[in-house]
Amino acid sequence: MLPANLQLPVSADDIAAAAARLDFLSATPIHRSTRLSDRMAADVWIKREDQQPVRSYKVRGASNLIAQLSEPAKATGLVCASAGNHAQGVAFACAALGVSGTIFVPRTTPRQKLNRIAALGGQHVEVCQVGDSYDDAARAAEEFAARTSAAMVPPFDHPHTIAGQGTVVREAFGQLAELGVTPDLVVVPVGGGGLLAGTLVWLAAHHPSVRVVGVEPAGAASMAGALKAGRPVALESIDTFTDGAAVRQVGQLPFEIVRAVGAEVVSVAEGRICTEMLEYYQVDGIIAEPAGALSAAALRDSVFAAPGSSILCLLSGGNNDVSRYAEVIERSLVHENRKHYFLVDFPQEPGALRQFLDEVLGPDDDITLFEYVKRNNRETGPALVGIELGRPEDLAGLVERMQAATPNIQLLPPDSPMTRFLV
Repeated sequence: MLPANLQLPVSADDIAAAAARLDFLSATPIHRSTRLSDRMAADVWIKREDQQPVRSYKVRGASNLIAQLSEPAKATGLVCASAGNHAQGVAFACAALGVSGTIFVPRTTPRQKLNRIAALGGQHVEVCQVGDSYDDAARAAEEFAARTSAAMVPPFDHPHTIAGQGTVVREAFGQLAELGVTPDLVVVPVGGGGLLAGTLVWLAAHHPSVRVVGVEPAGAASMAGALKAGRPVALESIDTFTDGAAVRQVGQLPFEIVRAVGAEVVSVAEGRICTEMLEYYQVDGIIAEPAGALSAAALRDSVFAAPGSSILCLLSGGNNDVSRYAEVIERSLVHENRKHYFLVDFPQEPGALRQFLDEVLGPDDDITLFEYVKRNNRETGPALVGIELGRPEDLAGLVERMQAATPNIQLLPPDSPMTRFLV
C-alpha cells in the first residue's frame, strides 16, 4: 500500500470512479499469448486495447475528462493535441456528447489515423495539422485555447486523463482474477506517461508487490530522460516512427507519480518494435501500431521474468497505416542484421556486375536495391547496393568475399546519412 503521507494527484478511488463513468465503453478482451509465453517460458497475457472503438486505450482518458467538464465549457468547445490516438478518443467523445472540438496533430500523423479522426468526430471536430511532432501540435493547441477559451483536453498531463488510463489495468486484473490469475509483472508502453502513471497508482493501492516496467521507444526515451534529470526535460531530437509514443517531454503529473511510486523504465529499438509488429501480424493475426507493440517488443530483450511467472502485457493500440508496412519490414530487416547497404565502385569494364553476382553474392542473398550515386552532374560514382541475407550469420562470409573481389566495396553503417532515408 502507498504510505499514508504520500499525496498523489490521482488516487485509486479516482480510477474506480472513472471506471463507473466509462460504463458506456465495453471491456476489451484479454487472452494468453502462446507465442510470447513460449518466448518468456512464462504465462503472458495480452490486454487488447486495440479492440476499443477507436482502436486505442486513449479513449478512456479523453472520455473521463470530457465527461467531467462543466456545461459552459462544453458549450465553448474543446481543443486537444495528439499524435493520433488521443485525437480519436476526443473525436469519439465529442460526437457522443454533441460537443465541438478542434484537434491539432503533427504532419507526421499517418493518413489512416487522420481518416479515422474525421470518421469518428464527423461534423463535431476540425482537424489541423501542424509541425513535425506531438510537441509542435501541443504548442499550437495551447495558443488556440488561449485565443478562444476552448477547454484543453490533455492526452496525459491531467488527473482525469490519468485516472481514465488507469482503468485499463483495473479492468485487466478483474478479468484475470476470474481466471484465477494474478500477474507478477505488468509491462506498459510509455509516451507521455499517463498510462504508466495510472497503472502505478492502481497497482500500488491494490497489488503493491506487482512489478511494473514501462517501455519507451529508443528514439524518444523521454521518461528515462526525466528520471535522470529529476524533472521532465525536452529531448533535443526524437524519432517519430513510433508516433503513438514519440513524445519529446513527458507530463509533469505522470512524472511525479512515476518518481514517487517507482517503476522500471527501459527502451526498445525501433527496429525491434517493427519485428514485433510483423510477428503480431504474421503469427497472431493482430494489427498492432508501433506504440501498441512496444511492451511485447521488450519481452526477453529488455524485460526478463522468472520462468513460470505471469505477465500482463498491454497492447495499447492498433491504428497502423498499411502503407507503412514497407518501412516496418525495412527497419525490421536492418535491425535483425539481414539487410545491409554497400557502396560498390565497379570497374568500367564489361561483365563487372556479372562478376559481382557470381563471386560475391551468396546463394540465399538477394539484391533489393541498385542505384548509382552521382558525383556531379556529368559523372556517375559508385553504386549503392542493398542486399538482403538469407540469414544474419551470412554477413561474415559476404564481407569476406567482398574483400577478395575486384571492386572497391564499402559496408555502410545502419545510421549512415546515405541510407537513413531508406528506413
